[in-house]
Amino acid sequence: MPCPIEDYGLIGDCETAALVGRDGSIDWLCWPAFDSDACFAAVLGTHKHGRWLIAPAGEVTGTSRRYWGDTLILETRFETADGAVDLIDFMPPRGNASDVVRLVRGVRGRVRMHMQLVIRFGFGIDIPWVKKSEDGSALLAICGQDMTVLRTPVETRGEDLTTVADFEVGEGETVPFVLTYGPSHLPVPKPIDPAYALQDTETFWTEWCSRCTFEGEYRHLVMRSLITLKAQTYAPTGGIVAAPTTSLPEKLGGTRNWDYRFCWLRDATFTLLALMNSGYTEEASAWHRWLLRAAAGSPANMQIMYGIMGQRRLLEWEATWLPGYEGAKPVRVGNAAHAQLQLDVYGELIDAFHQWRVAKLEMDESSWAMECAVLQHLAAQWDQPDHGIWERRGPGKHYVSSKVMTWVAFDRGIKSAETFGFKAPLVKWRVLRDAIHRDVCARGFDPELNAFVEYYGSKMLDASILLLPSVGFLPPEDPRVRGTLAAVEQHLMRDGFVLRHDPREVEKQPAEGAFLACTLWLADAYVLAGELDKAQELFARVVAIANDLGLLAEEYDSAARRQTGNFPQALTHIALINTAHNLCAAKTPTEKPAVQRSK
Repeated sequence: MPCPIEDYGLIGDCETAALVGRDGSIDWLCWPAFDSDACFAAVLGTHKHGRWLIAPAGEVTGTSRRYWGDTLILETRFETADGAVDLIDFMPPRGNASDVVRLVRGVRGRVRMHMQLVIRFGFGIDIPWVKKSEDGSALLAICGQDMTVLRTPVETRGEDLTTVADFEVGEGETVPFVLTYGPSHLPVPKPIDPAYALQDTETFWTEWCSRCTFEGEYRHLVMRSLITLKAQTYAPTGGIVAAPTTSLPEKLGGTRNWDYRFCWLRDATFTLLALMNSGYTEEASAWHRWLLRAAAGSPANMQIMYGIMGQRRLLEWEATWLPGYEGAKPVRVGNAAHAQLQLDVYGELIDAFHQWRVAKLEMDESSWAMECAVLQHLAAQWDQPDHGIWERRGPGKHYVSSKVMTWVAFDRGIKSAETFGFKAPLVKWRVLRDAIHRDVCARGFDPELNAFVEYYGSKMLDASILLLPSVGFLPPEDPRVRGTLAAVEQHLMRDGFVLRHDPREVEKQPAEGAFLACTLWLADAYVLAGELDKAQELFARVVAIANDLGLLAEEYDSAARRQTGNFPQALTHIALINTAHNLCAAKTPTEKPAVQRSK
């Protein structure tokens, strides 16, 4: 059986990422980048398709783990009857290659250890050719374009298409293992010194974290979320993936299993605010440059998501040979939603650019021309049905949140032109902005429910309507906003968390977990409404279900008490950062809130 999703820790080098189980296994690792099919493992828990286990050979009597301070160095301690050992896992961000370093350190007594390495490429289907290097110092695994190199002083042997080793470690001893990726047609990557790599990695993360300007009462939570966000950034381009995993189920055993190893435009403004308000202007600027490059071209061809290098063809297919996490099938690679029309992304793009200007960050001179082209296109498209923020598959509808974000697009375009003196058709944009506002209020608000609904004509709710006050569509004291919050509390709450879909609509289908980002969006709405006690309670509830390393998935199954969905989820951690800022700002008025996107 695989580890529960929340039993994994994250390591990475800002180009790749791996998930490390509490049992000492690495069950998911992608090379050379998040969207590569050069996968060390295929799906969490499908061990025959790839795994790297280092653990005591005998019975483990206790396990604990921690990150080294504000770093991405993960230490797992195993207690046995014979002693104790620490397994230290990290990926040094050296830039020209990706390495996974695993150090086994003796803490007490003398412990027998076992290592098992199952290398599979191509999402678990391709078995590599394994041989010794010419000088005998390394073990090479080669298959097609991919090569991995294992270096360790421990003697290894082949066994049933796997590489295994047995060894002992005593108090004060350290046994290193280094697994390095390289293209198979190039020379074998040069070895690294594990001890120096550990020191360099600790220095890298410590120095990066020292730039954080947030000093509020939730700093340790914000810092861990920022580190997670940095780890999910592809440093060469600045793109930030939604999660480093694919096909972890939103419902355990279900079919809603999606590939999240891409960059979504809808996260743009929230990501920007999380980085800017925490002092990371360099990362915010890199994100801006990625956005500009990825969305460049005809506005009619703008997508909701892109690959980490701006790739546009994210074709979806199924890895039918994989059993899926706890039997959840299908296992998907790629994401067909990239071709959907989702009008909200236009508002996200224009809003993000406006927030950059307000923050006085350096911007590309071509940004304004691009924005004008986007708004010209949106003027003819805003009243069309789309697939909504949750990427519903099937016929399009007039989703309220999509329409609100088209209003945001014109509102921020107007604000940028007025504030910064840009040339623009302001009369036309004002007319469109006001027309969209009237349309949403007339067709998206249900007087009987006293709430905004999911789409025009619907009687169902949708958690994305919680963003209306934060984007400035209506003030938080507006009776329609108050009514919407009350309706969300009545219909979308389960065990104190917020569902993104109305359970009355999907009651005949397997219910997914509560959406953690939406729960934090409700907390933000409470902050704006002046209900700080409610906001604090919600924030504390989300923090309480994070795993022992402070990591959060996309959703939470309150009945099973399990995290579900892809992990760790960038949007959840971004929302946590912003809500922490908002709560601190509400308690300390001199602090700048992240939630006021309308300014």
